[in-house]
Amino acid sequence: MSSRTRHAIDAAGQDARAALAEAQLRAASVRITSARVKVLAALLDAGRACSHQDMQDALAGMDRVTLYRALDCLTDAGLAHKIAGDDRVFRYSAGADHGSTHHQHGHFKCTRCARVFCLDSIAEAELLEKALQDSLGKGFRSHDIEFTVKGWCADCAQ
Repeated sequence: MSSRTRHAIDAAGQDARAALAEAQLRAASVRITSARVKVLAALLDAGRACSHQDMQDALAGMDRVTLYRALDCLTDAGLAHKIAGDDRVFRYSAGADHGSTHHQHGHFKCTRCARVFCLDSIAEAELLEKALQDSLGKGFRSHDIEFTVKGWCADCAQ
């Protein structure tokens, strides 16, 4: 495959991600700006949780403050979620939490490369809520669930 063909395929993929990002912003009734579209498209493309620095590297022409504001806006709108790492670095991942403003799934953190991946499962939040009820008894209600499984990602485990 020629580099020109690869470039055309990459450009088509970027256009599709930008269109998806724009549609998600519109559906969430969030004002569409080029920064928000670019940031959400980059998160959708990443396939893992990204730090502010990861995003700044990917979007080199974007001002740091603009990037922070776009990430905060996407998080507030439920289009992305913010993951607190034990290394005191926040990471962001695309995806609403199934209509909830609460973050209700776990993460896998590679202890070698520090990448963070979401552990998405439709039934996971309900299973965790049931485990809470079974362990602590009736009357306990969670409003946010955070857990992290640590190990080696597929790349680092080789």
